[in-house]
Amino acid sequence: MTAAERVGAGRYLDAEDVPESTVATPVELATVDGAKVAGVLRTVPGATAVAFLMHPRQDFTHHVLVPEFLRRGVAVWTQGSRTLGNDLTLLHEQALLDMAAGHVFLREQGFDTVIAVGHSGGGALAAFYIEQAGLPAQERLAGTPGGKSVPLRTATMPLPDHAVFLAPHPGQGELLLRMIDPSVADEADPLSVVPDLDPFNPANGYRPAPQASSYSPVFVERYRAAQRGRVERLDALARARVATAREAQRRFKESGDPADRRAALATEFLTVQRTDADLRCMDPSLDPNDRPYGSLFGARPDLTDYGVVGFGRLTTPEAWLSTWSALSSRAGFLRCAPAVTMPTLFIEITGDQACFPDDARAMVAAFGTSDVVHVRVRGKHFGAALVDGEPTAAALAGIEIETWLGARGIGSGAR
Repeated sequence: MTAAERVGAGRYLDAEDVPESTVATPVELATVDGAKVAGVLRTVPGATAVAFLMHPRQDFTHHVLVPEFLRRGVAVWTQGSRTLGNDLTLLHEQALLDMAAGHVFLREQGFDTVIAVGHSGGGALAAFYIEQAGLPAQERLAGTPGGKSVPLRTATMPLPDHAVFLAPHPGQGELLLRMIDPSVADEADPLSVVPDLDPFNPANGYRPAPQASSYSPVFVERYRAAQRGRVERLDALARARVATAREAQRRFKESGDPADRRAALATEFLTVQRTDADLRCMDPSLDPNDRPYGSLFGARPDLTDYGVVGFGRLTTPEAWLSTWSALSSRAGFLRCAPAVTMPTLFIEITGDQACFPDDARAMVAAFGTSDVVHVRVRGKHFGAALVDGEPTAAALAGIEIETWLGARGIGSGAR
């Protein structure tokens, strides 16, 4: 396959895309707090640099950038968190311990250069890790927003040397803040609607899919304020449930009564109705780019908003506060970006439905380094082509990565 054919192929992780000389080694690691996490190290002959890809809950083993780095002489480490594929108990502070174990492992392998690679929700995770790793140990966070102790202060947290961000969204909570449906009238009733806030009410500017909706600035402002209000209410509910569990834990320490222990363990889950209602997904005039109509979850947000798929739909109160609440989570990209002081490549995807142009500009402006390159490639959020027959976003990103690496003397394209 020629380079031009490969750019247009749109493969995910085909054997033909990976160099024949690649050696893949599965590895299991133990974190400082005793959790087990797994990863795969892929190496190619002569590689002195390694790209570290991780997401707080998705499996990146076969990520679209794996062959892009390998073909350019850079090894790749893909790692899962302890809550891989699980939104229920995801605590970002614990995910930092998972990532720390990976960074320690890569340093032990003797790589000269470690490149943190953050795609989608992996972007905010990488930025959060860099922020905490760069602090004196005693200044790191001691626990989660819900008060659960997390030993970041005793963890070894090596910093990466470079960073690459591909279509990073603003963070799980910040993204959900724009996606959560504020027209839910009753949290126990998924069909309950406040008509004046309903994004799918024609009176508010909605047009049936795939027609473009047109929401007025007044409605947008009212809608976004109501989104924040709903998150505030969910935060209050989560904190109340965490407090109840903490009180039961305290009683158990004093009484030893199994009933108190059961009460401490029986924290109710939060069921969050309707989380696929970002106005930008129905109204392309809001922060316009090349995105198609619809959201990450489908071309009919008026339907998917009511379905079981969506961000943060079922979660523990602790995980809600740590991960899904824009008001409580510490894992927001903009909050952490000033700590990113190493050379950085930021790749914006023009058809993105999660990282919009205003988001991208704000993130790039927030970095704590002047050595940042901001490029744009056509495609969709997960790396696919924007239109059939075009190069994939992943392949176009690979070209930009090659240029950026080569200018820094990294990989087979070094000059």
